Amino acid sequence: MGESSELKKALGPVMLWGLGVGYVISGMYFGWNLGLPEGGTLGMAAAVVLVALMYVALSFSYSELACAIPKAGGALDYAHRAWGPRWGFVVGMAQNIEFIFANAAIAFAIGAYLSPWLPGIPTLVLAIATYLVFTAINIIGIKTAALFELGVTAIAVAGLLLFAGLTLPHFELNNLTQNALPNGWGGAFAAIPFAVWFFLAIEGVANVAEETINPQRNISLGFGAAIFTLVALCALVFVSAAGVNGWESVVYPAGSSEPSDAPLPLVLSTLMGGDKWLVHLFTAIGLFGLVASFHGIMLAEGRGMLEFARCGFAPKALGTTHPTFKTPVKALLLNSGIGIILLLTGRTGELIIISCFGAFTLYIISMLAFLHLRNKEPNLTRPFRTPFSPVTPVLALLIAVVCLVAITVRYVQLGLIFYALMLLAFVGFKFFEKHRG
Repeated sequence: MGESSELKKALGPVMLWGLGVGYVISGMYFGWNLGLPEGGTLGMAAAVVLVALMYVALSFSYSELACAIPKAGGALDYAHRAWGPRWGFVVGMAQNIEFIFANAAIAFAIGAYLSPWLPGIPTLVLAIATYLVFTAINIIGIKTAALFELGVTAIAVAGLLLFAGLTLPHFELNNLTQNALPNGWGGAFAAIPFAVWFFLAIEGVANVAEETINPQRNISLGFGAAIFTLVALCALVFVSAAGVNGWESVVYPAGSSEPSDAPLPLVLSTLMGGDKWLVHLFTAIGLFGLVASFHGIMLAEGRGMLEFARCGFAPKALGTTHPTFKTPVKALLLNSGIGIILLLTGRTGELIIISCFGAFTLYIISMLAFLHLRNKEPNLTRPFRTPFSPVTPVLALLIAVVCLVAITVRYVQLGLIFYALMLLAFVGFKFFEKHRG
């Protein structure tokens, strides 16, 4: 049997919960702490509340779209159906940037978490090895990949509960008020990309709709359970980490001005003193959180690239699946190759911010597509309907616009890199579209 573009249906609501939480959970273990020097505890908290509200509204809206249009491209397919291929390309490209840049940042963090255990191996080498191992796991098959994801996600959630259990007895409210706004309220806007890191990529649940059993029911269950879990964990981690010894202890190792990529072990090492075995144990558990997100986003980005090629936006070969495994092998290999190249920059924070540019672009156009499809196709079968619509998608849209403007103003150079990538890709798309015509 030769290659085809068919994907295998194997996912139920529990596996979708595992994927939804798993896509995101690494953001609880690293990355978010980089927003504290910008916003302090108060500015960062304000950014987190705003972003959490956006993601709750987005999850409800995405549930309706994914149940009605259960295809592997997720937001790409919604924009394509609403306005045609040009907007489908823009959304698909933004989605590719979001997922690929986010995963490169996570791979580097995995290398940082592994370094204490393997001190003779450079962090970059460990990060590249991470790509090779999990690309192989993703190739094997969706059910194997999803079961693995469910297992590591459950361990990662247990790790966060353990962290809260160890730190909350030492919580003091005064620690949350120390230097709470180091850069004024402007710092809250600068902290937005790092607040997003608590939730980034949950929309990847929509990208496995085509592989979901009874997607008209299970997608909404998976999305709902995942976003509820993530909001609860976000609040728990933020308060229990910063409430122990102030926000600086979550960012900077003792005697260093360089921010840490392993903030939770940093907090525990300060708290536990001589009990290094407990810190090492938690570091090992924390690694499961990073692995869950890396593996899950790799799964989603492979499906996104598959659909990108199916729609004619990339070489046709990327839109095929393996005859035996029914997985997008070529799309997975391409994404991993790009991710490894991004690793060479060694700039975790910048990769996170560029990923956020892609995410906000994706969210804005997705919510506009939601509203347009409600008018354009009122009779489209919608097994799940977003509560309080159109207020819910409009709320998500407005917050996403505010966030995109805020980070564009704050991170001008990184914004120029993102918009240049989008422009070059669109010019290339138009050139080849004209050539084909």
